[in-house]
Amino acid sequence: MLRELSITQRSFPLVAPFRIARGVKYAADVVTVELRQADRIGRGESVPYARYGESVASVIDAMEALRAELVAGMGRDELQARLPAGAARNALDAAMWDLESQLSSVPVWVQLGRPPRSTLVSAITVGIDTPQRMGQAASRIAGAGLIKIKVDADDPAARIEAVRRAAPFAHLIVDPNESWNIELLRDMQPMLERAGVDLLEQPLPADADDALLGFFSRIPICADEACHVTADLPRLRDRYQAVNIKLDKTGGLTEAWRLLRAARVDGFKIMVGCMVCSSLGITPALEIAREAEFIDLDGPLWLQDDYPDGVSLQGGFLLPPLPAFWGG
Repeated sequence: MLRELSITQRSFPLVAPFRIARGVKYAADVVTVELRQADRIGRGESVPYARYGESVASVIDAMEALRAELVAGMGRDELQARLPAGAARNALDAAMWDLESQLSSVPVWVQLGRPPRSTLVSAITVGIDTPQRMGQAASRIAGAGLIKIKVDADDPAARIEAVRRAAPFAHLIVDPNESWNIELLRDMQPMLERAGVDLLEQPLPADADDALLGFFSRIPICADEACHVTADLPRLRDRYQAVNIKLDKTGGLTEAWRLLRAARVDGFKIMVGCMVCSSLGITPALEIAREAEFIDLDGPLWLQDDYPDGVSLQGGFLLPPLPAFWGG
């Protein structure tokens, strides 16, 4: 046996309920992987997501099915072939990158040919609530450079307007999480333009986005639930102007890097997002985030207790962890 493999479930209580169009979350339930080789330990984390047919149990089962190959030394290329894109592959892929960086003493950012991780402006999310409470929440982060507004189909204009009044200078992303139809999208165009919204994220259900063919939006539309891997790009070209890259969708940094390069060639704007997770879950995504126009990596900020040596938010800026935390 070359390696030891540890797979654990962990639940991080949130500081407040996280409400989106699809439901309410009170804790971040994650799966953590540790791959030990000699005296080095590579770590990864993922968030099983019910929207994509995942649960903590199904993700752990998928990992356990490969245990023999993983401890025998399976690499990232074989992992891509053996597991589909999703949370199980993401955590394992991250652990492999981390372990490789330690064994080789070559940081991940050097392997990718990029500069070291640096401070970034990340969106801060305002979850669905009454317009008054959303405005109050926005007023507390009015100095943020980028605010993401979660809405559904219930009077989204009032909620967006409340946030804009409270934060008149912030850039805005509006995210209906697939809750709109094409009629509401069409009706919201003038209001979104008046509010100065910079990006509209996945307004229609991913399986109903044929309605976007031939539709001209005044605000760039970003594919989230509709975009998982590089192979998705051809059908997105005439529907969306941006793609949201999340490592839990791509199945890890390896495929996320390929998706980033291909999306650039196709002319898409890039957004990098995350599930509600810990700093261990988003740190690999920082390697992609430096290439993005829009960054939405505030997941750890919703946790009551994140890793003490993880990311931090100072003055609206997201500070990366120290190199020893993940990836060198």
